[in-house]
Amino acid sequence: MVYTGLYDFMRLQRQAPDPLYLQIKDGLIAAIRAGDFAPNERLPSERELSEQYDVSRMTVRQALLSLVRDGVIYTRVGKGTFVAAPKIDQQLRTLTGFSQDVQARGGRPSSRVLDADVVNAAPEVAAALRITPQSEVIRLVRLRLSDDLPLAVEKAYLPFVRFPGLLTHDFAVESLYAVLEHDYGLALTQAEQVLEAVVADAEEVRLLELTAPAAVMRMQRLTVDSDGEPVEYVLSSYRGDRYKFRFALQAGR
Repeated sequence: MVYTGLYDFMRLQRQAPDPLYLQIKDGLIAAIRAGDFAPNERLPSERELSEQYDVSRMTVRQALLSLVRDGVIYTRVGKGTFVAAPKIDQQLRTLTGFSQDVQARGGRPSSRVLDADVVNAAPEVAAALRITPQSEVIRLVRLRLSDDLPLAVEKAYLPFVRFPGLLTHDFAVESLYAVLEHDYGLALTQAEQVLEAVVADAEEVRLLELTAPAAVMRMQRLTVDSDGEPVEYVLSSYRGDRYKFRFALQAGR
């Protein structure tokens, strides 16, 4: 199958000094910018592109991997390669949950619960929640999606003594923050976040449907109630190819 709109960008200069994979990469970028492929539209497969460009699949794969690293396209395991939409511009000014953020952007949030149980707090978790090490905590691990695209892996820890009935809720469809507010009367007023860019581990690559090596933004967040008592300690990994985070800063005096 020949993609008509792509045809104008398929002519390779085989005697040119630029490697063939770079010419293919530039041609795909030109086709995307020309509107031949819309955001989140599937690109031709490696086999189709190799036939159209008359090059090896290895050459095409090198071009596609370079585009993935640049954030121009993204892959979904078993589904193909897609044109990346503009990165999600996440404002870090107000305390909101993932579902609220996605809905505010006009998306459809969903979650897959990967783990929901009561465990003994590891030292790092106990210190963050200001509880005795090995105290019982609720551990809620979810894959967070927007319009069925996995965007983040989130591991939340909450003191079991404060929320003994929390796991009766179905957090595949319910918002944790909404449950804390409506069922427990909690006003979540403040959070402290630490953000760093790292290379995704094997589990993150699998769950977020990334192509290794890939970058993720790892975030630690400690949320407190109106009395300043810790409520939730969260470790999240966001897709680096889909997010950019924006901070509002003021000059010091």
